[in-house]
Amino acid sequence: MTTEALHPDADYRRHLAAGRFMLQRSRSSGAFVFYPRVAEPGSGAADLEWIEASGRGSVYSTTTVRCKPPAADYNVALIDLAEGPRMMSRVVGIAAADVKIGMPVRARIVIDNDAPLVVFDPA
Repeated sequence: MTTEALHPDADYRRHLAAGRFMLQRSRSSGAFVFYPRVAEPGSGAADLEWIEASGRGSVYSTTTVRCKPPAADYNVALIDLAEGPRMMSRVVGIAAADVKIGMPVRARIVIDNDAPLVVFDPA
């Protein structure tokens, strides 16, 4: 195993900083993995490679976080990615209460608190 393989979280963040949303995929099973790790869950296969994500997904679940004014409410959502994994993020560009389960979404990378992260827009 290479030294690079031992730091998948750092690799993921470097990809985001370069403007690319990447997922890991097992060469042997073809299964996609998220959150980045050194081995595929279940099989333990360490043959993970980085593949660019399609960016497509759908809302699996969502909740609205109510904030004290003047801060705006926001949502926290679980997104089922087209590749299979599920990730936690936010759906932006619409009111938090308008995010619905099953809604198709599209990923994009934004900078928040000086760090890149993946958010989703309604598709």
